[in-house]
Amino acid sequence: MSINIALDGPSGAGKSTIAKKAAAKLQYVYVDTGAMYRSIACFILEKGVDLNDTEKVIAALPEISIKLAYTDGAQHVLLNGEDVSDKIRTPEISMGASKVSAVPEVREFLLDLQKNIAKENNIIMDGRDIGTVVLPNADVKIFLTATAEERANRRFKELQEKGDSSTYEEVLRDIEQRDYNDTHREIAPLKKAEDAVEIDSSDLTLDQSVDEVCRVIEETLKKKSADETKSAGEEKSKKSDRKPRKLAPVRPITKERKLGHFHMFWYTVLRVIVNALYHIYYDISFEGTENIPKDGGNIFASNHRSYQDPVFAALPTRVPMSFMAKEELFKQNKAFALLIKTFGAFPVTRGSGDTAVIDTSIEKLEKGRNLTIFPEGTRSKDGKVGKGKTGVALIAAIAQTKVVPVGINFKGSKLKFRSKVVVRFGKPIIPEEIGATSTDTKALKIIKNTIMEKITELVHD
Repeated sequence: MSINIALDGPSGAGKSTIAKKAAAKLQYVYVDTGAMYRSIACFILEKGVDLNDTEKVIAALPEISIKLAYTDGAQHVLLNGEDVSDKIRTPEISMGASKVSAVPEVREFLLDLQKNIAKENNIIMDGRDIGTVVLPNADVKIFLTATAEERANRRFKELQEKGDSSTYEEVLRDIEQRDYNDTHREIAPLKKAEDAVEIDSSDLTLDQSVDEVCRVIEETLKKKSADETKSAGEEKSKKSDRKPRKLAPVRPITKERKLGHFHMFWYTVLRVIVNALYHIYYDISFEGTENIPKDGGNIFASNHRSYQDPVFAALPTRVPMSFMAKEELFKQNKAFALLIKTFGAFPVTRGSGDTAVIDTSIEKLEKGRNLTIFPEGTRSKDGKVGKGKTGVALIAAIAQTKVVPVGINFKGSKLKFRSKVVVRFGKPIIPEEIGATSTDTKALKIIKNTIMEKITELVHD
């Protein structure tokens, strides 16, 4: 199992240099997430796109390929095959990185790459939201900081050595501006994780900073190991008396409540209009619609390919859908947030164990609405079905309601005008019929595995 170290802090605190040296000392892989955002900013600037034009920035993402290569322990950043390791270290690129990192689609674009690297290696990853967003379960979290003046002085000397003509005053202004941008952005702002150890390097030399970071890492890991050993011993002694753990009581929905005639009338009218528009824009077809229940209070579990998936799953259904959407979408734009709420969306905080969302889901089902859930959690760019999470199984087990598997199919990583889309609906899965009548671990595993198997069967050419 890999060991993950999250190192966060403001611009110019020396995160990259210190993390790199600490990783070499501990024989870990160093991951510079800032370099990834810098690479995107570099590409956008070279393309001549205004960094403030969010739509054009997002549109350029499919053209970008970022890879981290390691030669003799040194990290090299490859942007579309070009080594830009030195090129991306200018004040202009730094400010550009701050701007693009505030775009949710950019952060999501890089999130999978960062998490995959962390899964496969013992790593030290530095950035601004590693301990809070990217690796919330990191083994060790460190918040490295220093005064703005000291950070500006360090960056100024670094730029001078490279022949950059920037003045100290300009560098200090950039540092202060970036601090403001990073701490005030709506999406994943810079902040110290609650369980992070803070290290102030203002009065420390580089070697002292590296030693302090390594000391914190080694002591934290040693303490965690001792705690885990103690916990494992206690767990083993209690194992014989343990009963299967249930996450929540089963409370089957009644399906007696139905949406009002007025609500259903306007939903039917809207569905006809949207259906027509989607058939104009996409070459869309539906298979297995006979498997769609005519009543409400059902769960539709689908693979996740695009932002259009909630609409694709809802178009053939007679009863309005509710669906979970990541919390960030409700913070981007008030008009957009109101729109998706109108169409049944409600927020969920990913990776946080948001238990309130379970109650909200049951409430939607009890009111007679259907519920769409994407068990994978994130979109698949290659069309392959991922592992799937337990949330959908827990909701189905509590409500003891039907789960309709859905397979959304189209070629390529991105939808285009007149893309061929095939949406398949499988036969409903009934928890009671597959022996899952409680919320204990065994029952949830049965439901989740059955759902993911059925979805996978529906995802094919």
